Amino acid sequence: MSEIALNLQEVLSSLPPHVRLVAVSKFHPAERLQEAYDAGQRIFGESRAQELCAKQEVLPTDIEWHFIGHLQPNKVKYIAPFVSLIHAVDSAKLLREIEKQAAKANRCIDCLLQLHVAAEETKFGFTPDECRALLAEGEWKKMPHVRICGLMCMATNTDDEERIRQDFRAAARLFEEIKEAYFADEPSFSIRSWGMSDDYPLATHEGSNMVRIGSRLFGIRG
Repeated sequence: MSEIALNLQEVLSSLPPHVRLVAVSKFHPAERLQEAYDAGQRIFGESRAQELCAKQEVLPTDIEWHFIGHLQPNKVKYIAPFVSLIHAVDSAKLLREIEKQAAKANRCIDCLLQLHVAAEETKFGFTPDECRALLAEGEWKKMPHVRICGLMCMATNTDDEERIRQDFRAAARLFEEIKEAYFADEPSFSIRSWGMSDDYPLATHEGSNMVRIGSRLFGIRG
């Protein structure tokens, strides 16, 4: 069994059964992804449109591609024909562009709203109040080619586990609030994407059902 297959087995065995694993494959060559695919992984996360398109062309067609990084509106057109889930919708402008490009591709693209709950200014995303305002304004309801399926966040980059828990709890509370207010009858609004290689056990304990793990599977790149 390859090192990646062993790593995959180890990570999957540590996850609750309802939690889906996104293998963060950015910066790793297609051959490494193929190893994970051969070991059973089907969801892969990339953060650069050009790299995602190049890998999508050469890897198996049943892979579910997730875009997990900061997405510039002018890059949406490249991934719109095939991307399964966009994790980091961080502005109304980006949501409009996804609607436009999904319509051209004759698709409905699943999206997550990215929350900014961390203590760093450098992270992208809506504050909880900005997220509430976006949904209350209602423009998203007129976007038939976009489906909002949940929330995504990144915790503060710290060794303070309590701070990390607080960030995840804030996201979980907002998810429940939004679900009740806007998506109570929408089973598709179900994704809570938080937790990465260093903090995913905390994340799953605090309500996450989708984790994004890279270095624990593929090792440190570069």
